[in-house]
Amino acid sequence: MERTLIIIKPEGVQRGLIGNVITRFEQRGLKFVGLKLIHITPELAEQHYGVHKGKGFYAGLVKHITSSPVVVGVVEGPKAITIVRTSMGATNAAEALPGTIRGDYALEIGFNIVHGSDGPETAIQEINLFFKPEELVDYS
Repeated sequence: MERTLIIIKPEGVQRGLIGNVITRFEQRGLKFVGLKLIHITPELAEQHYGVHKGKGFYAGLVKHITSSPVVVGVVEGPKAITIVRTSMGATNAAEALPGTIRGDYALEIGFNIVHGSDGPETAIQEINLFFKPEELVDYS
């Protein structure tokens, strides 16, 4: 079993898409083992986006993700990272295919509805940033 982090970004929460996004992942067969609505602090955002520090878009990422509440979740299943990333669609919403979350709900790269970890190491780091071990369910 593999686990990965998802974040329904401020625009997804504001537009009332929480249920739609969660449903997409559940319909693929993934199980939520952690889920919460939070307001990300600037400090947490800086840790989360640390890999982009120094890039021209970094400040905008931090400002956006801290602008209003988000939903953070951990999903579990075989090949969870690949399934989440495929379900989300291309990062640039203009290139995301219809049938993906971004292809159906997003218009631009800066407001692309959802984040998902990009690999196993990143997933572990991101899950640990947003969840304590006791906050995650073990279905076994």
